Amino acid sequence: MGMMEKMMDRMMGKMSKEEKEDMMSKMMDKFFVDMTAEDKQKMMEDMMPKMMEGINMMDMMPKMMMSMMGGGEGQGGMMSKMMEGGKEKEMSMMPLMMTEMMPNCLVMMLPKMPKEKKIEFVLKMVASLMEQGIAGMSEEEKKDFVSKVSNKVKA
Repeated sequence: MGMMEKMMDRMMGKMSKEEKEDMMSKMMDKFFVDMTAEDKQKMMEDMMPKMMEGINMMDMMPKMMMSMMGGGEGQGGMMSKMMEGGKEKEMSMMPLMMTEMMPNCLVMMLPKMPKEKKIEFVLKMVASLMEQGIAGMSEEEKKDFVSKVSNKVKA
């Protein structure tokens, strides 16, 4: 561990949660100014496993999703705002982000979950994915979709 890491660990350990959040938001504004999208992506991939240590995703995920959908802090629902993308866009910003983020998030959090919680969570996710996946499909499309999913799961 380098000198800078030791210093940061010591400093962060003495700060309250509110002080850390305040400092992070100020630092991030300055930090991201010159970064490219690729730089940000690489940084997130490197940081995510460290940030997730000690966090119970089973508790955190529903809270995150509710706050994104409009529960609390008068945000008016970040998710609903993002979903409103212009009609010319085939896929608005939020679904596109979710299709990128969710698989990566699952790859990182599932191995750290206790077996019982993991099974419960996976079953809930699969049921939700299937229900939402077949919404609006014809019977023929539903059969094809279910067939593709079950073939993928067997593999």
